[in-house]
Amino acid sequence: MTQKTDKAALSRRQILGGTAATIGGMAVAPLAGATDPNPLNLPPNVPEWTPYLGVGVDATPYGVPSEHESHVIRRNVEWLTASAESSVNFTPIQDLDGTITPNGLCFERHHGGVPEVIPADYRLMINGLVDRELIFTIDDLKRFPQVNRFHFLECAANGGMEWRGAQLNGCQYTFGMVHNVQYSGVLLSDICREAGVKPSAKWVLAEGGDSAGMNRSVPIEKILDDCMIAYSMNGEALRPEQGYPARLVVPGWEGNMWIKWIRRLEFGDEPYMAREETSKYTDLMEDGKARMFTWVMEAKSVVTSPSPEKHIMSKGQNLLKGLAWSGRGKIRRVDVSIDGGLNWQTAKIHGPILGKSLTRFTMPFKWNGEELKVQSRAMDETGYVQPTIEALQKERGVKSIYHNNSIATWLVKSTGEVENVRLG
Repeated sequence: MTQKTDKAALSRRQILGGTAATIGGMAVAPLAGATDPNPLNLPPNVPEWTPYLGVGVDATPYGVPSEHESHVIRRNVEWLTASAESSVNFTPIQDLDGTITPNGLCFERHHGGVPEVIPADYRLMINGLVDRELIFTIDDLKRFPQVNRFHFLECAANGGMEWRGAQLNGCQYTFGMVHNVQYSGVLLSDICREAGVKPSAKWVLAEGGDSAGMNRSVPIEKILDDCMIAYSMNGEALRPEQGYPARLVVPGWEGNMWIKWIRRLEFGDEPYMAREETSKYTDLMEDGKARMFTWVMEAKSVVTSPSPEKHIMSKGQNLLKGLAWSGRGKIRRVDVSIDGGLNWQTAKIHGPILGKSLTRFTMPFKWNGEELKVQSRAMDETGYVQPTIEALQKERGVKSIYHNNSIATWLVKSTGEVENVRLG
């Protein structure tokens, strides 16, 4: 009996410490690039919490992340906006995996604070060039056929600080004005059929119910194509900062058009020339003129690790991770360079690959301590290729704030630290 016990007592360290193990007679190789799975000869870790009962489920009626993930939060830049009521919080994209943004981490931008809307008092008004002017409650909207679609929402100013050169040293601060969720709601085309839109209607004024009275003109073709009135995101009701109880969803177009706390849709025969599409959210060109109605968010990508918040911690095998998206449809390919664009490799794209939705890409690489200049370049299904900043500046100069979808560069130092840089 003693001999059998001794044979069975092969330690966990002996099993895991070798360069390969056998399971059922089949060799299992170590991870790619690993020379010793246990280089420090560490003993097996027996956590102190193992012998004790955990917290009961009733203690957390609404689940929250582990306290060890408390650094994964939205952050703002105090000097970037006028006040807490007119501000932006950035999604920590460098800390997220997959493509879906948790509701509590979705970037938020508002111009007059977050209103407290009582759902029983909510109304959506339809007026203008329609056969029947209508008023819907939130329950009325939920009686329409439901659609569930994954889409990214990106502020037109995402990356806008980079027009003149590298500014904010962070992946979150530079590119975090984007999130990606599953929206549930009703197609606007169904609401239009109910109201009977007149043939003369060419534009829709979408008006928000916040104190800023946010409104934007949307062409009728887009309204009838894929716009939604959403009341849920990722399976639960919209968060207050995301437009509770209902918001407009304009897939692939700049976030300022996704009117939150939507209260009115007015159908007309021409654009309404609202403040947010004349003095704001236009692209200022080098000659002082401004491009208007540049709604589509073009193909874009960013490496989220390594990045200024995600340093390389060890030499040897590492995994590069990033996100890509396009307002024109699906991402077809993402190329990655670690030498500042001299050479490119095609990264692995992870499914599901959905139109107008974030797409995850990865690429394994070995690091021996040399300096790297990390870039990514996305191509969408229309053949559009993410441009360099030089190409954009040649067309538009450096006075713009919006629609900067240029290739970004992270400088990896020999220490493994990462900085936001501009090549050229």
